[in-house]
Amino acid sequence: MSLATKTVAESAAVPADDPRRSWGAVLALARFEARDLLRYIPVLVTLVLYVGYTAWTLFHQKDGMEAFPALQNADRATQTGPLLLGIALFVCVNRCTLRSRRRGTDRQFDVLVMEPWRRTVAHVLSVVPFAAVTALVVLGEFARQALRPGAVGHGSLLELTVGPLYVLLCGAFGVLLARLVPSTFAAPVGVVGLFVLSVFVSAGTSGAEWTRWLSPIVGETSTNTVLPSDLIGRPAAWHALYLTGLFLLLALGAVLASGGRTLWLKAGAAGALALTLAGAVGQSGGVSPELAAARERVSVSPQRDQTCVRRGGSTYCAFPEWTGVTGDWAGVVDRVQSLAGGTAARQPLLVRQRVEARYGLDGDAAIEPLTTAHQVTVGTRWGGNRVPEFAVAVGYVLVAGDESKGSELCDGRVVTTMWLALGGAAQPMADLADVRLDDSVTGSASVLAPTSGLSMTAGQTDVVRELLHRPRAEVTASVKQHWAELTASGVSTARVARVLGTEVPKGAKDCAEE
Repeated sequence: MSLATKTVAESAAVPADDPRRSWGAVLALARFEARDLLRYIPVLVTLVLYVGYTAWTLFHQKDGMEAFPALQNADRATQTGPLLLGIALFVCVNRCTLRSRRRGTDRQFDVLVMEPWRRTVAHVLSVVPFAAVTALVVLGEFARQALRPGAVGHGSLLELTVGPLYVLLCGAFGVLLARLVPSTFAAPVGVVGLFVLSVFVSAGTSGAEWTRWLSPIVGETSTNTVLPSDLIGRPAAWHALYLTGLFLLLALGAVLASGGRTLWLKAGAAGALALTLAGAVGQSGGVSPELAAARERVSVSPQRDQTCVRRGGSTYCAFPEWTGVTGDWAGVVDRVQSLAGGTAARQPLLVRQRVEARYGLDGDAAIEPLTTAHQVTVGTRWGGNRVPEFAVAVGYVLVAGDESKGSELCDGRVVTTMWLALGGAAQPMADLADVRLDDSVTGSASVLAPTSGLSMTAGQTDVVRELLHRPRAEVTASVKQHWAELTASGVSTARVARVLGTEVPKGAKDCAEE
């Protein structure tokens, strides 16, 4: 008996309606197809890059703002990593599904017990291991952020499911496309077509909420806005339901297109369609009136939602998720005040955390300066450049009296303010570059702060730079001794330079004189 005849005979001996044997074969084929996917260079390369790059970033994170991650933003940051892996799987799973057609072996499959629709199920299941790896990477990435000592806020488990669901979705779509359009050119054209379609839909609907959330991964136009967790307002639960239903709909659609006609397959497809529609409708609701009111309240009257603690002589008011950071704020205030003279060295301050939440996560609106004396604004991001920026705000409140006058400092008081902000820093020259808009330490530039910043002329920059290179104790003693003159309204930069014993820059002018 020939090998082919023997194979046909053994296949005929297996009952076609034996679910144990048939589903065992489906799982075995799924394992084979999953291993085979790793032989495709796009899948292997994107998988290695995704896992490797994520691991590298987690263990090579620097201090600064990365040391104080907001977990309500960190969960969304895990969603973009699997993008290339999903596209690679879409193309390669499509190619694997068409393998028998490309090689002309469809007729040989006709003699096997496994029906064509069961082979389609195996192709869909072959993507599950890649989704599992994605889930592990996502959990590791988020856990690393959550375990950082400066982490604040709360993440969403449903936001973390987007990455794995996206991988499953890409695989199911690749299989469906292979069953509907049995051509190897369909997948690359499909990638380009989906991109073009998304651009046209977005442009045609002006970025409407319901169309934006039809995309598997929905990002925000701004990554700088950090809102309290209860003000995020993203329909994460509805979106996860939408992606789950869409995956099941595509997978069962591929099975039905392969000849599966059992009642439970049709019922499953109908149920998947219902889940998809329910998720799509639920996620398109936009911002509720209750959430809009809460964002308005936090933006206009943050004190109603804050907890205040007293540290030293000053008071620090923060939203509940940021109370653990008040000690870091107090350290900056103490450092700045230790360099001040007169009553400013002992002046109690009220440091209040503020955020502009009325525009949601896409808003980058500036925070209006406070007009109440001796109150300082601190934002919801901390670490890195935010530290010297906060020090600048503390400095000009001590010098000018309140935040609203910070932008009016066009005279020599800018030098005094910048000395207070930077003189006690561990790396004052680096901080000087960090707070300037152009990252320079020479020439004129705008200085950043949580609310309104300052403007430094080239002459003022020269004086500040020279002060930062001199012994700290010497400059501090001069500032304390001449505090009243150095903070007097209208004092010139040239006069400040002479009082502090630095060289007067040639052509030194205050910004009011330029």
